Amino acid sequence: MTITEILQFVDRVVEKETGEHLDDLEKAVVKGLWQDKTYSEIADECGYKSKNYIGDVSRKLFKILSEHLKEDISRHNFSWTIERVINSQFVGLVNSKINWCPNSPQADANQSIKEKPSKNKGYHDLSLAPKITSFYDRATEVQTLTRWLIDQNVHLVSVLGLSGIGKTTLVKQFVDLNLQKFDVVIWKNLKISQSLDDIINEIITGVDRDSLQTDNKLTQFFNLLRQQRCLIVLDDFQELFSKGELAGEFKTESKNFQNLLTMMTNLEHQSSLILISQEQCQEMISLDEDLYPIQCLELQGLDNTEIVKKWGFKDDEAWTELSDLYGGNPVYLKDIASLIKSIFGGKVADFLKEDSLVVTKDMKSRLTELFKRLSSTEQEIILQLSKFDVPVSREDLRQSLSLSSMDLMNGLRSLGQRYLLQRIEGEKVLFDLSLVVREYVRTCCQD
Repeated sequence: MTITEILQFVDRVVEKETGEHLDDLEKAVVKGLWQDKTYSEIADECGYKSKNYIGDVSRKLFKILSEHLKEDISRHNFSWTIERVINSQFVGLVNSKINWCPNSPQADANQSIKEKPSKNKGYHDLSLAPKITSFYDRATEVQTLTRWLIDQNVHLVSVLGLSGIGKTTLVKQFVDLNLQKFDVVIWKNLKISQSLDDIINEIITGVDRDSLQTDNKLTQFFNLLRQQRCLIVLDDFQELFSKGELAGEFKTESKNFQNLLTMMTNLEHQSSLILISQEQCQEMISLDEDLYPIQCLELQGLDNTEIVKKWGFKDDEAWTELSDLYGGNPVYLKDIASLIKSIFGGKVADFLKEDSLVVTKDMKSRLTELFKRLSSTEQEIILQLSKFDVPVSREDLRQSLSLSSMDLMNGLRSLGQRYLLQRIEGEKVLFDLSLVVREYVRTCCQD
């Protein structure tokens, strides 16, 4: 059994009991205990002069583990007790639904399935993936995805950002460039199907029509991920989250996807899952990258000089100003470019002389769909922010809103997880809205 497995196990138990993951010192203590080192030796390695503090940290961990596992755990029996528990019991870890039992009889049976050779290789189902008609300057992001998914075999990658920012196009470009490096590539859109059971059925039968087993399909699914190098893309992942709640709250009927994310990072396999989403969930951001293979790519706006060339615009300086106004959002800019071409004869400078920022019908539609997802707390905050023309501090917002400090903090964090909030670092952290969002709120969301 490896130290990584031990760290993952202890981390999961601690997170379940306390809501917090292991910090760096606690990881070092677990490693030292696993290696049968004394508190003094662990203290020396961690740069602490006193062994007493290491003892305090250890006893805190022993207490948490003992209460969770119903075992009396101490420094003297830590190693063999933890290994025995992992090897002999089904231990409920996430919502009491994920079981880790590497050496159980069932695991032996799974191993025999794992070793069974696959009938089909090279199965690619991109029927629900979009066709790329244009791709704007995301070479750096493609390289990042290539490093994570090809070189490092990261198991869970989230590509996040506002609607229209280019998430789906980026992932499709990566897939097109690397299709032959995966045995199995599956693209699913959660606006079409939100049933994990149906998705797993389609993946298993797509790879091997005759192989689907009615019992324990999840085990069969992860055996496939071990047997072959699979890439699974779940587009519009935000469809699994509840409307009217803070960002990333799974619907009751979608909780099994929450378990899937944890299993993707916990279990040994050679495959990857890409989530494309307009908002973050906790599983995308709370897992410790030192212990779990997970990465997040948050897309920002672009300087879309290629759009200028496509539409034949010549006033590059005016275009730069226009791009800044619309946050470098490719979909917004293409929409505005079409408008400028048809109404202003392609003269960007003339368009910029308009008194107010133009929010097109398509922009309104996208933002309306997003705003329907906001909680009442987020709506209060964003309405208040829209009244300011300059960034404001949390203290400014608290004085002008009848929200508790905790509700305000949770609301600001949630708006950030939806990419509706701009955060400006300085002496004080300030918050602001993009120009498009502010104009939309002022014109479409006021009472």
